[in-house]
Amino acid sequence: MGKFYTLFSFLVLLIISIQKVLALPTLPLHTNSRWIMDEDEKRVKLACVNWAGHLLMVPEGLSKQPLDKISKKIASMGFNCVRLTWPIFMVTNQTLSSMTARESFLSANLVESVAGMQVNNPSLLNITVVQVFQEVVKNLGENNVMVILDNHVSKPMWCCNRYDGNGFFGDRYFNPRIWLDGLNKIATLFNGVSNVIGMSLRNELRGPRTNNTVWYNFMQKGAEVVHDANPNVLVILSGNDFDKDLGMLKNQPVNVSFKEKLVFEIHWYSFAATDGWRNGNPNNVCASQVQFLKDHAFFLLDQGYPLFMSEWGVNLRGNDVADNRFSSCAFALAAELDLDWGLWALMGSYYYRETVMAMNEYYGVLNWDWSEVRNSSFMQRLSALQSPFRGPGLSDHEQYDVIYHPFTGLCVPKSSDAPPVVPVKLGSCAQPESWTYTPEKNLQIKDAYYCLKADGEGKPVKFGTDGDCNSPTAKWERITSSKFHFSTMVGNTTLCLDLGSNNTILTNQCKCLTGSCEPATQWFHIIPSTIRYD
Repeated sequence: MGKFYTLFSFLVLLIISIQKVLALPTLPLHTNSRWIMDEDEKRVKLACVNWAGHLLMVPEGLSKQPLDKISKKIASMGFNCVRLTWPIFMVTNQTLSSMTARESFLSANLVESVAGMQVNNPSLLNITVVQVFQEVVKNLGENNVMVILDNHVSKPMWCCNRYDGNGFFGDRYFNPRIWLDGLNKIATLFNGVSNVIGMSLRNELRGPRTNNTVWYNFMQKGAEVVHDANPNVLVILSGNDFDKDLGMLKNQPVNVSFKEKLVFEIHWYSFAATDGWRNGNPNNVCASQVQFLKDHAFFLLDQGYPLFMSEWGVNLRGNDVADNRFSSCAFALAAELDLDWGLWALMGSYYYRETVMAMNEYYGVLNWDWSEVRNSSFMQRLSALQSPFRGPGLSDHEQYDVIYHPFTGLCVPKSSDAPPVVPVKLGSCAQPESWTYTPEKNLQIKDAYYCLKADGEGKPVKFGTDGDCNSPTAKWERITSSKFHFSTMVGNTTLCLDLGSNNTILTNQCKCLTGSCEPATQWFHIIPSTIRYD
């Protein structure tokens, strides 16, 4: 029964993902406070995947699979958007902009990539790299996938380090005048291409030249250049220190002439605190990282700006301790704030990266030859974040709480039975039960008298009613700094919610309250939502 339930849940999620990409929203997009909206004044949640095109000026993977197959794969995985990276010199350097895809490959001695593209995308091999980008964007649009054009670097190369010459205004390859010219050219080129919904001005500003005054000067100029050339697109601004820091905006907002098009972006990976994730207590590291992000970026949501987590991701082999621990924290935060996001990455492999030919990208959702999903469990986990939990124009229902399990990406689903069916199991977040976490510390079904109650160590939780909800076993304290452990007292023993077999929710002795350890099965989070599927 458990295996059937898991398979059924995955099929439901797959159908929902496919349904989500059948049509584009009414374009162009604009902003309304912290939300990105379509022309019908409905919130559009960006669930993007990053597709690199900045290394050889040819989007990766076109030697491995036909373009249309890649686009359809993106849509079938539930992504509604691609953050497509490009280098400034591709459009400002005449030698590079006139180069064909074949010539770009041969400049790096990539004879195999030429042969692969001849098989999989022969019509793209002998057109210019700029035209290849146009064809990629066009094909994504034909498959109802939106595109954000991300200026990743100036000189085509892998990104990033502090001293690569691509980091900040005035660096060796980062002439502000040329950069502004490149933004203008790309914005103009894609003006009228409806599925291009945004332009990101620059990826991961960094390095010893970093200066807030210079940042304001040129980012404001870049924003105006893009908006003047293409007033339909969202204009996306990144922060300093590898796009981890937008803290300067607390006291000094960006000054631009246009309205309802400005978005900010942030990046978050485990390597922002690698030692902490590997050697520290995950509750404390998660709490510390979330507080840093609130101080340096997430305050923008309260100021009324959309914040796009345009890069985040993990090693999908599942063998990286830091990434594994980080991932549950990241999933929980992305769900709680209902963020727009862009996962790194689509690529199963690269043509050529950092002196390595055909390098495998273990953060990529596709496998090395781009033919299959690398990690189907991760994609199932991700699916709940691909749909909005709330936002204008989507639902007028009163807000309620969702019990969300970031390690699995599942929720406590709605039950049509009264009292609800036991044992309580996790399931799809597409139709979650409506909960409220009361001031009395009950986890109670909203507008009902049923509450979660512990029944002992190793036993499934059950539902209490009326007077049962006043008992100690129905009081759930959030006992760690992450606020993800829900504990209760059974006799003299403190027990925590935990994940049992077949996705059953039970209680066990609380684990990983201190030390370097694995708490993920006991991490549950309360997610505010207004979406109701009746």
